[in-house]
Amino acid sequence: MITPLEARILDRNSECLGISLETLMENAGRELAQAVDAFGMGRILFVCGSGNNGGDGYAASKYLTVDADYTAFRTPKSRLCKKMAEGVDTVPYSDELLSEYDTIVDCVLGTGVEGKLNDEYVGYIDGLNRACKNVIACDIPTGLGTGKNVLANVTVTFHDAKTLSLDSACGMVLISDIGIPKEASTYVNKGDFLRYPIPKEDSHKGQNGRLVIVGGGAFVGAPALAAMGALGVGTDLVTILSPKNTFVPIASLSPSYIVKQLNNDILRISDKEMISDECKKADALLIGPGLGRDPDTVDTIRCIVNELDIPVIIDADAIIAVACSVPDKEIVFTPHRRELSALIGKDDPSEDDVRGFCTKGITVLCKGKEDVIISRYDTRRNRSGCSGMTVGGTGDVLSGTVAGLVAKGMSGFDAACLGAHICGKAGEIAFGDRSYGMTASDVADRIPSALKEGLDD
Repeated sequence: MITPLEARILDRNSECLGISLETLMENAGRELAQAVDAFGMGRILFVCGSGNNGGDGYAASKYLTVDADYTAFRTPKSRLCKKMAEGVDTVPYSDELLSEYDTIVDCVLGTGVEGKLNDEYVGYIDGLNRACKNVIACDIPTGLGTGKNVLANVTVTFHDAKTLSLDSACGMVLISDIGIPKEASTYVNKGDFLRYPIPKEDSHKGQNGRLVIVGGGAFVGAPALAAMGALGVGTDLVTILSPKNTFVPIASLSPSYIVKQLNNDILRISDKEMISDECKKADALLIGPGLGRDPDTVDTIRCIVNELDIPVIIDADAIIAVACSVPDKEIVFTPHRRELSALIGKDDPSEDDVRGFCTKGITVLCKGKEDVIISRYDTRRNRSGCSGMTVGGTGDVLSGTVAGLVAKGMSGFDAACLGAHICGKAGEIAFGDRSYGMTASDVADRIPSALKEGLDD
């Protein structure tokens, strides 16, 4: 079962895999026509909207074996709706038409509708429901999910049941295969950018993600690279909390993030209060980049991770620190192969081993030539990236990218999927510019370009 958003993601991912939206619409029209042939009674009228739901209706005209008439509820606007409507005789919609037909095929609004419906749609829905006709809905009944919707006898939905199709308003639900390839759901692709939380036009500083990074002490570059990854995906504010000995060099690397000094040269328990106070103002915490494995640091990491109530992204040495005592909360782990073995407690763990480790809130992003993102309920793969990304520091960029998306409001699993894809795409861009001389900084610098490429239609 999928959400309306997931349905749109699958369409776009299918297009990336070489299955055009036009082909999918033709297939949807064929399946809708078969349902109308089987369940239509008496005189049949297709009521088509201006978008792709209407396009499905027009596409059905090529495959019907029964006679049907068409009315344009609104003039076709989407490219595909216009194309499918070519050659189909239509009349403008009016409520009076309903009395002339026995079966109405509802193709007005699909899964993309949100918010309050305007009066025109409300009038159509009320009029159709009052008419008590035999109604066949395309994908979902018009308005479903808005509080005002068409009541259908049969709903023809595509690829998989939609979460909305559980509603009694759908009547009998028929699930039709329209040729969406399996890889559209198992691999991350451009469609997944539809999950990205676009800032509101009137939002202000801090409303689009506040991230705290606890890192440094043993190493300087790691937390800075993570911060640049987070900023690259649009996180508003990134604050690095660093031990004394790395505070100045980390602060000098960029003016774009905030750096605050902890109390000691390594992370110790006396730093916990300051970290907790900073996290009260944050949306997510990334812990681990560059911290090292001093016993005091390990104990402090465990204490912080267990006590905080915001989502936590755990990378590098922090993965080893918490491996023996993982709390049941929202956590994203970003391990490479050796760290994964330590986390799961088994050499070369299988995907089933990792899935068994994941409690309800835990996601594990297993880094590799092909990233594997695993939660308790789902597994997806990412194959963006290139061989040049074996250079040191790219894992820090990845953890920061994922953490930034979590801070912006994405779930841990969705952020891990999209973050891995964005980071891999940035690596591909960097490799095109720098070949095997690329560095982790080159990848971080190209995160915004990868984001823009994914968000552009």
